[in-house]
Amino acid sequence: MQRTPASQQHLLGHQVKLDTLVRLRWLAVIGQTISLLVVYYGFEFDLPIGYAYVLIATSAWLNVILKIRWPSSTRLSENGATLQLAYDISQLGGLLFLTGGLGNPFCFLIIAPVMVSATALSAKNTIILASLTAAIVTFLTSYHYPLPWYAGVPISLPPVYMVGIWFSLMCSMFFMAIYSLRIASEARQLSEALAASDMVLAHQQHLSALDGLATAAAHELGTPLGTIYLTAKELSSEFEEGDPLREDAELVYQQAERCREILRKLSSLSSDSDQHFQKMSISRLLEETAEPHRGLGVDIQVELEGAESEPVGLRDPAVSYGLGNILENAVDFADMKVVMRAVWDDERVEVIISDDGPGFASDVIDKMGEPYVSKRFGHKKPSEVSERESKQKGGGLGLGFFIAKTLLERSGARLAFYNKRAPEKGAIVRIRWPRNAMDQVMSTGGELE
Repeated sequence: MQRTPASQQHLLGHQVKLDTLVRLRWLAVIGQTISLLVVYYGFEFDLPIGYAYVLIATSAWLNVILKIRWPSSTRLSENGATLQLAYDISQLGGLLFLTGGLGNPFCFLIIAPVMVSATALSAKNTIILASLTAAIVTFLTSYHYPLPWYAGVPISLPPVYMVGIWFSLMCSMFFMAIYSLRIASEARQLSEALAASDMVLAHQQHLSALDGLATAAAHELGTPLGTIYLTAKELSSEFEEGDPLREDAELVYQQAERCREILRKLSSLSSDSDQHFQKMSISRLLEETAEPHRGLGVDIQVELEGAESEPVGLRDPAVSYGLGNILENAVDFADMKVVMRAVWDDERVEVIISDDGPGFASDVIDKMGEPYVSKRFGHKKPSEVSERESKQKGGGLGLGFFIAKTLLERSGARLAFYNKRAPEKGAIVRIRWPRNAMDQVMSTGGELE
């Protein structure tokens, strides 16, 4: 399973750009200013306008200072973003205190910073901000300036109404925060898993490209090495026997000949005539996939069935890695035997990998192929979990299955996961390709020898 490097984990902990919070705060400053102007000058409602504008000016100056002190591209740490959102909550709480508390129709805006935290920060920091919001809202139910209203016309909201507003704010905040946390967490997991699958594919492609690099190196080195070889051969004949210079010239000649042999071997790695390297039959693909997993106490059987000619395609590292990952999982959980069965006709090619282990747990089988799915054996008692199961690679996070599924689907395959029917036990993974996606024979029409 691919793990996120420490440097990448550090970057993932900095989810919020400073410029994002600054822009949101400017939007709040503009909205608050317009609202106060309309209420105080438009409706001529009495309110402590001076204190209110002090709070708004504080937010504006904070934005100016942040813009001057740090570049817009700065990403905030978890604690830094939490402090700024805590300020926004407190500032809005202060404005609500001056303008009627929970009777102010804009009181629901106080939960907005909590939503920002839920989508970008950790659950711990979101809980901290939600607790701060709950404390301020609770305080505002009883302590606040009167709600701005027409002079001489008293307005008093009943206590039960204020309690209802408080309860509505609490329910809205916690429901929306939990929902946003869940959605954001799934999005981050998917993003990290896709990044891991891209890293695996790039690694496999780099390995398969080594032969091309070797050929290029051999071609580039061939000309200067040939010159050295001929020059050393001519020099060795210019000196008499026993002359130290002759011995040196012969040594250079011998080493040049050795280098030429090495370069010839490197050149042959990517030769177009090397059909076994360039192209691969389905039987050879399954055998190469199974070979590293043999000798681990589990019998791996390869079965072939097809009426048409055997599919022959170009070697694809993504397919090899995907099949190998699924086979490794089957070997991890099998009791005695794993079967890799290839079935094909003129329209499709299928590879079915089955084992005789406990099978997929019923509570995760519908989620197989998603990142970070819980352990395959599900909710077994500790005494029922074998040592091999408890030590499965990847810690049961399902990222390996996700990567395998992603790579295979990029090759045109479709995967299905299910368990054998009782009384048999075991898991089955079915990978299906259209025949034209798998059978990529060279345009010359040559077949694998």
